[in-house]
Amino acid sequence: MASDRFAANDRTSVALALGAAVLFGLSAPAGKTLLAVTDPWLLAGLLYLGSGVALGVFRLARRAVSGAPAPEAAIARADWPWLGGAILTGGVAGPVLLMFGLARAASSETALLLNLEGVFTAVLAWVVFREHVDGRIATGMVAIAAGAMVLGWDPAGGVRLSAGALLVTGACLAWAIDNNLTRKVAASDAVQITAVKGMVAGAANIAIALSLGAGLPGPGTIVLAAAVGLVSYGLSLVLFVRALRGLGAGRTSAYFSTAPFVGAVVGVLALGDPVHPRLALAGVLMALGVWLHATERHEHEHVHEGMRHEHRHTHDAHHQHLHGPGDPPGDVHSHWHHHEALRHRHPHYPDIHHRHGH
Repeated sequence: MASDRFAANDRTSVALALGAAVLFGLSAPAGKTLLAVTDPWLLAGLLYLGSGVALGVFRLARRAVSGAPAPEAAIARADWPWLGGAILTGGVAGPVLLMFGLARAASSETALLLNLEGVFTAVLAWVVFREHVDGRIATGMVAIAAGAMVLGWDPAGGVRLSAGALLVTGACLAWAIDNNLTRKVAASDAVQITAVKGMVAGAANIAIALSLGAGLPGPGTIVLAAAVGLVSYGLSLVLFVRALRGLGAGRTSAYFSTAPFVGAVVGVLALGDPVHPRLALAGVLMALGVWLHATERHEHEHVHEGMRHEHRHTHDAHHQHLHGPGDPPGDVHSHWHHHEALRHRHPHYPDIHHRHGH
């Protein structure tokens, strides 16, 4: 029964990662429309700020209606430096580098280089943060990245490395660092994390864009940008953080790397973009990569060291603790709790309870 429950949690995390990719993929065709009437840098700020404000209001309204906090852990004091680093790298530095890169790089070059984010995220997770990886997972990441490269390849334009290539590569590295730093705080409330990131990064990017001479678009465009930001940046990031909690950064980024394929399919269906053989080949490669990841079975006897932390949980095999009079009721809740040292065996991912060595 315990193995069945772990498997169900794993499937939920995979679904969350793919859901994040779908929502983010929708931003590509929507962004094409908005870029026709909005400065690119200002648009990035509006998307971030729209998601942050909307989720911040939702979080406050949820608390007011229910009269009780959500069954999620608030961001702890020790987590703020990690989150601050994520905001600085992924919310501010990444978009800035990308905008300067876009001004100097060819579109075909940029489309290919942006796929480096998933690769950089996985490499940092495996090399720096010591997430477990084996040949199957590495092959799946390569297949997904190859699918994205095929999708972005422009046979007519080719690829030429320019000065902008280094800037776009830097943006991908900044977002990869952001993803891994966010992994460090993924046990906290995903809505709060996303709201804070959106408001701070959005305000910073809007201020920079306005200081460089960008003009605000009309109210209708601002509202539409905020709506797109809420769905494709806000809700997508909430799902992404929840997936990080259960899968780790490397595997979550692999699933998220399918977003370009989603955007391409939506472009064909909604905007009438031409269908080309590269779309089918990219779909096959990405499907192979997702299958390799989703069918992974990593199981061995492992030891959980004693620890104390707070996060959303149920009383499963990892959470067999008693409640005090001040602890919250219900099957799903969040409170500080202690994990006794435990040795057992079951299938698992490098989630917040399985970041052990191999």
